[in-house]
Amino acid sequence: MFKKVLPLSSILFLRFLGLFLVLPVLSVYALDLQGATPFLVGVIVGGYALTQAIFQVPFGSMSDKVGRKPTILFGLLIFLIGSLICAYSTDIYTLMFGRFLQGAGAIGSVVTAMIADLVEEKQRGHAMAIMGGFIAMSFAVAMALGPVLAANFGLSAIFFITAVLAVLAIVVLFVKVPTPPKIKHIYHGKTKTSDILKDPNLLSMIIINAMQKGLMTAAFVIIPIFLTKPEYGFNWGKSDLWMVYVPAMIAGLIAMGPAAVFGEKRNIPKQIFLLSILLFTASFIMMGTTTSSGVFITAVIFFFVAFNMMEPLVQSMISKFAKVHQKGAALGIANSAAYFATFLGGTFAGLYLDMSSRKTLGFTIGTISILWLIWTALKMKNPLRYSHLIIPEDEVDFDKLHALESEHVAEWFINETEHVVVIKYASEKLDENDLKAQVIQH
Repeated sequence: MFKKVLPLSSILFLRFLGLFLVLPVLSVYALDLQGATPFLVGVIVGGYALTQAIFQVPFGSMSDKVGRKPTILFGLLIFLIGSLICAYSTDIYTLMFGRFLQGAGAIGSVVTAMIADLVEEKQRGHAMAIMGGFIAMSFAVAMALGPVLAANFGLSAIFFITAVLAVLAIVVLFVKVPTPPKIKHIYHGKTKTSDILKDPNLLSMIIINAMQKGLMTAAFVIIPIFLTKPEYGFNWGKSDLWMVYVPAMIAGLIAMGPAAVFGEKRNIPKQIFLLSILLFTASFIMMGTTTSSGVFITAVIFFFVAFNMMEPLVQSMISKFAKVHQKGAALGIANSAAYFATFLGGTFAGLYLDMSSRKTLGFTIGTISILWLIWTALKMKNPLRYSHLIIPEDEVDFDKLHALESEHVAEWFINETEHVVVIKYASEKLDENDLKAQVIQH
């Protein structure tokens, strides 16, 4: 399974590394461009996410018609062109256009669908966790490298590096990624968006995914501006930003592993998410109120730890809470909501800086985070532990299968390509042999 997921996760790693490299420095460097205002800078920081949200569904539909690989190639080429436009921009509007174009290569849902094509249902939760882990690692690496690269070579150099990373991702796509089989599943029931949004666990995960990404872009608008602009009381040099990001990145990486292990193995993702939200809340209130560089650095460490604790678990939990015929729609809704929130987070932070004070911004985001905490505490539950019983199709009595009713059977479906029936059941409540005896031919 890992060999199938690794190349696709590597493509996402390279692409997100390119996007994340500019995040820790983009807002403060972009303020020096012709026509820049805090509001426009906020739009630029989150701008790629707006076009990501818009093009997620078209790219997914395109991949169904022309294939996953050609669609991923097309998206990476658009991302490459957008990166080059950003690299050559000298005014805020050209940079904005390049950022929108970067996001228009919306391959995230296509890569997720391709992983689903290549990986068996019972292994998909682990596959999504691996994918989330690679995205989290790209985030951590970018936080350490971005400020150093910008200080020594300038913002344009980062966008040129991003273009090179896009080329490397294309190479990985054609050298390492296998061509997925054509798989068709039969489910009993059709996907309705209303069903997904009525499920409190899925809705909580959609909100968690959106809030996490929105707070990310808000943070990367305000952290470099707060630290480098004299009016906010710190007056750091741009070349000093690494001193806040490197310790925060290290702390985030250290926290990511235990959070993923405990969340998955101990089945306590809700507790991990609640702790992360508390850290987010404390982080923004501290950044908005402190006059101490040490406390500000601590606040940024809290932010990184919270983000990295969440990231490997989010996609995995969505795939666990959703029924098989809901997975694609649930992931699509969650990712689209996250991209819109990413855009709104940066735009909101930039607009707020134009209108209000650092303290007010910190308390506003802190209050929103507290409401998020209350919602998650009241609405979300940890997922049940399920197993998958896989039976050859020619051994199944379909009259018995259709009549199968148990509160401990979540669903069943037929994989036509592999000619097997898959029954998802609560392993702590049902015995596998007893369940098999209820549906096989005698």
